Amino acid sequence: MRSTVSGYTALSKAHKFSAAGLVTAAGAAALTFALVPQASAADAHSAGVAPVALSAQEFGVTQDGELAKAADDAAVKAGVDAKAAVKAKADAEAKAKADRERASRSIERKALKPAAKPAPAKPAAPVKKAYTDNLDGWISESLDVLRSKGIPASYEGIKRNIMRESTGNPRAINDWDVNAVNGVPSKGLLQIIDPTFKAYHVEGTSWDIYDPVANITASCNYAADKYGSMDNVNSAY
Repeated sequence: MRSTVSGYTALSKAHKFSAAGLVTAAGAAALTFALVPQASAADAHSAGVAPVALSAQEFGVTQDGELAKAADDAAVKAGVDAKAAVKAKADAEAKAKADRERASRSIERKALKPAAKPAPAKPAAPVKKAYTDNLDGWISESLDVLRSKGIPASYEGIKRNIMRESTGNPRAINDWDVNAVNGVPSKGLLQIIDPTFKAYHVEGTSWDIYDPVANITASCNYAADKYGSMDNVNSAY
């Protein structure tokens, strides 16, 4: 308990011991502080250690500076990123424009390029004339061959001699005349013997003496050589 004497407050024994302890601790701290030299701010800076803020106010200032620097760095980076984006966009637009121009020039070159000359047309294959498989057709086909070779003959002269010699039978054979007696009978539409047929055979026709066209053509070739034309033959030849 405290007691008051002449306006002063008397300390109890317990309070006195506590105060004495505080004084002793303060003295020891003061002595330690005096014996250990304090590191200066310059020493701390040279050692690479950031000086510790000595007050809340200084600490706040330090924090504010770091925040401001971070904000500046972010602003600079944002500016760089924005410039990079603008440049990338400009580059893309320039490339697209160049691509369009190249495509346009390519189209123009193709339009101006002269068209390739068409390959010369191959001559059409001659159409083979159709002939009927009868006497009229055989004579007509033989006449076309004779004309192509320059051998004279006429339809009437050929038909007249055919009817007299074989009556139009391409397989006719004479087995009784002198040629037959000599072993070389006359054969076919115009009754020509084998040696004569072979000697006057016309290229482009069959080598078969019984073939109607080959027989007529060889016989007309022989008659043209001996009589001037089959038209001049009015009997056996």
